[in-house]
Amino acid sequence: MPVAKIKLISRNKTDARDIAKQIIEIAKVSGVKYKGPIPLPTKVMDISTRKSPCGDGSHTFEHWQMRIHKWIVQIDGSEQALRQVMRILVPDTVQIEMSLS
Repeated sequence: MPVAKIKLISRNKTDARDIAKQIIEIAKVSGVKYKGPIPLPTKVMDISTRKSPCGDGSHTFEHWQMRIHKWIVQIDGSEQALRQVMRILVPDTVQIEMSLS
């Protein structure tokens, strides 16, 4: 039986966790095997910019940070379970990548 690997990518940790919980609930109700959610390393993007646009004065900087959270959920590829997963309402802050293997 094929395995569906679902990768959730989001800047908002709670939104991605909620989607992962919904996928696991679908797997439990359908009676298929599942693994996850497996957390992947969080990507941290730091940006430092100078506060003064002209370059004169004190050397003060602003620091900005964005974190990208990723999870993987694997479920057996039963057609009924995958159709229900496709019907989940996903917020704009979450990106889903699905692959069958």
